[in-house]
Amino acid sequence: MEPSTQIVAIGHALVDVLSNTDDDHVASLGLGKGTMTLIDDDQSQKIYAGLGPAVEASGGSAANTAACLASLGASVQFIGKVADDDLGVVFSHDIRAAGVRFEAPPFDSGHPTERQISTGISLIMVTPDAEKTMCTNLGIGSYLAAEDIDTAAIASAQIVYFEGYLCGKDESRSGVEAAIAAARAGATLVALSASDPAWVDLHRDELWSLLDRVDILFANEAEALGLSGQPTLEGALDALAARVSTVAVTLGAEGCVVHDRTGVVRVPAEPVGQVVDTTGAGDSFAAGFMFGMVSGRPAADCARLGGLAAAEVVGHLGARPLARLSEMAAAAGMA
Repeated sequence: MEPSTQIVAIGHALVDVLSNTDDDHVASLGLGKGTMTLIDDDQSQKIYAGLGPAVEASGGSAANTAACLASLGASVQFIGKVADDDLGVVFSHDIRAAGVRFEAPPFDSGHPTERQISTGISLIMVTPDAEKTMCTNLGIGSYLAAEDIDTAAIASAQIVYFEGYLCGKDESRSGVEAAIAAARAGATLVALSASDPAWVDLHRDELWSLLDRVDILFANEAEALGLSGQPTLEGALDALAARVSTVAVTLGAEGCVVHDRTGVVRVPAEPVGQVVDTTGAGDSFAAGFMFGMVSGRPAADCARLGGLAAAEVVGHLGARPLARLSEMAAAAGMA
């Protein structure tokens, strides 16, 4: 018998194209370094043509989290949307090969507004300081509606996790609402990733309005400040924790801070030999943290597991683990 799903992750199904570049190239494109910008097909082709040698890997924020969860040993399902094209085949193969349940069939464009829309792609430029700047064409993933949501899987899971990139978009609003309603119909915790500082700035009102129905919030410091509207980290934690029972804020090399019903705990970052690429750092932290939660661990242990997963991912190019995270956790006494 197939084990019950512990965590359902919902987000955009993307194929990442990662390339090393420099600050001048990012600036020449008019981009803010370290942010995510939505682009169309024409912009995608232009930016891609200007990249140097690149590495392709399946990605997407929540999909990366799902892959890390599977590597830790969790039973996880991903809900996203791919087109019936080559990128859709690549994404579907990779997410399943990572040990994640992915049951959505490729979408055969038949609706006029979705005709010839491809699987999403993210062009990721990595500068020498390991910072990532993303230009993303969401493709068919933008149309993740209520009918695409596996409500039965969500209602029986322990946590449903979705990326903030789904919020603030008319095309995916019904999908978000269906997922939250399914969680509330069961005993499923709702987890949200703020996703990106620029995205928070654009869609703060909708993200803020969701927080009363969110149980676990993941954000970095810039996202926490932007979402809360507070000038200090302490103020942001207080404001966010007044609406969400568990708030986990990552602080880069300084580790993270968690505010939950038991109080506030700070956990230092795990040692990293060399930071190569920060793509997926927040995604992997969320995976480790939620794995700790479904394993019944206290906040400090959850945060340490998150830091352990993030340390592996930032040590190489690409957003998904190359090492088996369950083995790393065991070696660290966190199995």
